[in-house]
Amino acid sequence: MNSPFYSKEIVLENSHAFAFYDGYPVSQGHTLVVPKREVRELMELTQVEWSECFLLAREVQQMLKDLFNPDGFNIGVNSGESAGQTIFHAHIHIIPRYQGDVKNPRGGVRHVIPEKGDY
Repeated sequence: MNSPFYSKEIVLENSHAFAFYDGYPVSQGHTLVVPKREVRELMELTQVEWSECFLLAREVQQMLKDLFNPDGFNIGVNSGESAGQTIFHAHIHIIPRYQGDVKNPRGGVRHVIPEKGDY
């Protein structure tokens, strides 16, 4: 396996997925949830792997609430190079959000395309 994710320090895991703190966090506690089987995109996962990844995402979110007391979360996936994916081992970003961390959070993930998030 070529994925750089396999060398990370795991903070939580289950039978089909593992989680670790992002090496380039956008906020305190930014964590990735990764399937143990290396696939390029989440849509390639089996139903069991998909379920285990999102069950682990739920556990990670609770862990981050307990550790960092964020005010909210962005949970997202970059799927494909045009969507910003740079490591082609599927992964889910769990990004804690804090009151005042950006001037106007309205639109959240819609802001991945500049000036398209406002509505």
